[in-house]
Amino acid sequence: MPRWLWILLAVGLAALLWAGRRDPAPLLPQPLPGGPPVACVLPPGAQAGQDPLQTAVPATMGAFRLGDFTVSPLAGFSLEARVLSRRDYDSGPESALSPTDLALGWRRMADPAHYERLDISQSGRWYRYRWGSEGPPLPLPEIIRSSSNMHLVPADARVALAISQVRPQQTVRLQGWLIEAKRDDGWRWRSSLTRDDSGDGACELIYVCALYAF
Repeated sequence: MPRWLWILLAVGLAALLWAGRRDPAPLLPQPLPGGPPVACVLPPGAQAGQDPLQTAVPATMGAFRLGDFTVSPLAGFSLEARVLSRRDYDSGPESALSPTDLALGWRRMADPAHYERLDISQSGRWYRYRWGSEGPPLPLPEIIRSSSNMHLVPADARVALAISQVRPQQTVRLQGWLIEAKRDDGWRWRSSLTRDDSGDGACELIYVCALYAF
């Protein structure tokens, strides 16, 4: 076989492998039967350097369908935070909704002088941190209160693309809605509604309407 044909076959195979690794398209929101059209209303934006901003849900942001899930907004949610780590998932019922988790830090947990003294990892939809013999860089309640693992549900292809390009050490500005998702078979996934919890159920599940990284 001519060498040029081998090269052409190799390039074609590489393209197929690359295409297979691309993130799947996000689920498209659909109104509930008899309900109004779905609109991803932006909640008020959080101030830089402050805690995440949680706000009430307006009547214009009602429940809707995403694939096999009924999604109910629980609160508006906005923040500016440093990306401490990211983890992508492609298995389990959660991945159909949220293929990416970001571990985010704000206030003093956005400062590399503090978070770089922690060994940070993500797995199993959890965010974990450890410190050495010198002890934690900040009081533990402050670490809990100013960092979290967040499950991101992209509202559309534009947001999905923005999420796919986020890298650790960047800062992200995010606006969306804390949600509860219920699957038709009874499976449920509900966001935390407080920043001072930890452990199982402490992560935020966010329907992301807008995300910008820099």
